[in-house]
Amino acid sequence: MTSVVLDGVKKSFGSLEVIKGVDLNIGAGEFCVFVGPSGCGKSTLLRMISGLETSSAGKIVIDNKDVTDAEPSERGIAMVFQSYALYPHLTVAENIGFGLSLARRPKAEIAEKVKQTADILQLSHLLDRKPKALSGGQRQRVAIGRAIIRNPKVFLFDEPLSNLDASLRSQMRMELTELHARLGATMIYVTHDQVEAMTMADKIVVLNGGHIEQVGSPMALYNGPRTAFVAGFIGSPKMNLFDGALAKAEGCRVYGIRPEHLALSSTDGKWRGTVRHIERLGADSIIHLDVDTLGAVLVRADGDSTISVGDTAFASPLPNKEHRFS
Repeated sequence: MTSVVLDGVKKSFGSLEVIKGVDLNIGAGEFCVFVGPSGCGKSTLLRMISGLETSSAGKIVIDNKDVTDAEPSERGIAMVFQSYALYPHLTVAENIGFGLSLARRPKAEIAEKVKQTADILQLSHLLDRKPKALSGGQRQRVAIGRAIIRNPKVFLFDEPLSNLDASLRSQMRMELTELHARLGATMIYVTHDQVEAMTMADKIVVLNGGHIEQVGSPMALYNGPRTAFVAGFIGSPKMNLFDGALAKAEGCRVYGIRPEHLALSSTDGKWRGTVRHIERLGADSIIHLDVDTLGAVLVRADGDSTISVGDTAFASPLPNKEHRFS
């Protein structure tokens, strides 16, 4: 298994600095997810690791080898993109084995490795089909198979599930997590979806404006965000964040409390508000309160809550669940 180390990595396009000095150690065998809003630099950073973008400064080390100036083919990586990029005239088997065919490997070796890869990805019954006869999830598995067959040191994924519908994304998240467990390989995955990050990662790297805001396990970031940005980005629905008089009274610049850490009552509580909207999600309901002194406050309540739009309700923070950011 292979580690990846970034040491003071920077990237500029002319006078525009998009990666502003990143230091990161990704351990061998980790599933590391880069997450952040559009334009934060996560895809650029992934492309720098792959060698598709050159570094303006700093050092990139893969498997204890400095690859900062190495060609992509010399880095021992395989990349899976948002676009499947399959050859429409080739079968599934031919698409998976294309890289080995290009390298002029023996046909028997290619056939054996295609079979092994197809077994891993549950594609054995589809090897003779063309891409047009596959579903979106099956096409993505073929693209992943094309990466697996090369036996890379590191897998790089650039938003590979964003073209799939919600149910397929959920299924593929599980399949990728299981694939990582079977292969034990080092994987770096880019997404703007914090749900993907929380459900798949061993380690999450939250990026903002070209620098790292925080690195940690999913629950470490959920329970202990160090900045208001991380607090507002990790968690669904996002954390309630307040500045102004409330924050000042709490001795901070920004005060935060998650919707699931607010107790809802129809009779009394810390903050009194009016119910403006309710999102009925089945097991849960997201209550949108309009509190006079604070504005909009989100509260996660039981799905069978009988509260209605227009009702007066009270929200109270649970003990030891508040967050204060300076």
